[in-house]
Amino acid sequence: MRFYDCNAWVGTPANGTLFSPPTAGSLVAAMDEAGVEKALVWHIAQHDYDPLEGNDLLSRAIAGHERLVGVWTMLPTQCGEIGSAEEWTGRLIEAGVQAVRMFPERNRYLPRPEVIGDLLSVLADRRVPLLLSLRRGATWAMAYDLLEAFPALTVVLCDLDVWPADRFFRPLLDRYERVHIETSTYLADAGIEAFVERYGAGRMLFGSGFPECYPGGAMLRVRHAEIGEAGRAAIAAGNIERLLSEVR
Repeated sequence: MRFYDCNAWVGTPANGTLFSPPTAGSLVAAMDEAGVEKALVWHIAQHDYDPLEGNDLLSRAIAGHERLVGVWTMLPTQCGEIGSAEEWTGRLIEAGVQAVRMFPERNRYLPRPEVIGDLLSVLADRRVPLLLSLRRGATWAMAYDLLEAFPALTVVLCDLDVWPADRFFRPLLDRYERVHIETSTYLADAGIEAFVERYGAGRMLFGSGFPECYPGGAMLRVRHAEIGEAGRAAIAAGNIERLLSEVR
């Protein structure tokens, strides 16, 4: 089975770490050991230090690693740091980056339409996926507010917490057709089966949570989900490949 990881990061956290800080090389080595073909990757400095410097660090880190696809972090346009929404998104796509993250509280702005509406409109129009981490930078209230204002956004809800979050995310999936979840911390008993029964397999993406989680654990849950081979293949790699192919 092919696996495409949508949720992995590299770099040294600002507050230290209990494990060896992951480099692009060590990520690829972990992917080889587990059997992961490709990964969407961001840099921890985008959250812990400075998003623009973190974007540059990411681009340098993954240069030459064809199996790693970059994820940049966005900032509002009002302070002149990134140019216009169209300019920044154009640079992003030209750089081979195919998804975006945001950390409003850490980067000191409000996640409101008045602040980032121009960027979110362009991301929605170009179908660039926005990854929202419930562990870093996003709240459920924020996700609800952003999707109410921008219902066409392609959103992947990441790091959902080990306790089932279905009562939080199911109303969003019921209402907004381009909302997806990733699997790294979705540990509900028979949760994948129940999700697929209600929504189909097309709205769940494989994510490892590397380096804070091991890829093998998340892979195991997908491999043994009782949803049929086609559903497992879609979650493991097909769905993220489809979303990234839609970026324009």
